[in-house]
This record gives sequence, structure tokens and C-alpha cells, in this order.
Amino acid sequence: MLHHIELWVPDLPRATREWGWLLTRLGYDPYQDWQHGRSWRQGTAYLVVEQSLALTAADHDRTRPGLNHLAFHAGTREEVDALDAESPDHGWTPLFADRYPHAGGPEHYAAYLANTDGFEVELVAEADVRP
Repeated sequence: MLHHIELWVPDLPRATREWGWLLTRLGYDPYQDWQHGRSWRQGTAYLVVEQSLALTAADHDRTRPGLNHLAFHAGTREEVDALDAESPDHGWTPLFADRYPHAGGPEHYAAYLANTDGFEVELVAEADVRP
């Protein structure tokens, strides 16, 4: 089981707003809060955003080697639709809008979003849970 994910971000207040909205809507609870970071927890796993003093670049590019995106279980199709519709008001930009909600294939119902810092998430509807 996943223990935690830590994302280094260039702007902690912005990351807190954007990730905080999304993670709270997905059922995560605020977990830790310190000078350079915040985290949200669901069960035993948690996600951290941190503006590290060791950060060497201010941008994230999901198309470079490394993390491409995080995929989350996001509830029903209606809940995925609501998240997709609300996301622009919270710093997230829908991706692949011309193929929404089947950008991942005809049997896969999901929203793909990118935040201000270029991190991508995939919000997968319940009917598409795969082993």
C-alpha cells in the first residue's frame, strides 16, 4: 500500500489552495501543517505539498522523465462531472476537453486536469475501477 506522495512546489500558498480544494473534495482530511508544507490524509496514505529550500527549478513538466500524473478514485460519473466543472474556479485546467469524459478510451470515464504548476491528475469514475 502507498504510504505517502510528496510533491515539491514553487508556491506553497497556491499549491495549498489548488491541492487542498481537490483533495478535500476527494475525501482527504488536512493532516500536517508546517512552515514549508501541508498534507492531506485518507486512511493511512497522505499527500504532501512542500516548498522545499532545496528546490532547484520553479517548474514541473509532466512530459519530462519523472511523474506524469496521479490518478484518483473520484466517485460516481456525476461526481467526476462536478469536479471537472468546478476545477477552473480552483486553479485547475481541464485537459483533453474535446474527448471528455472518454479521453482514456471508450470504457474509461475520467476527467484529466492540470494545475497552475503543471501537475496532472486523472479523476476516475467508480464504474471504471480496474484490478
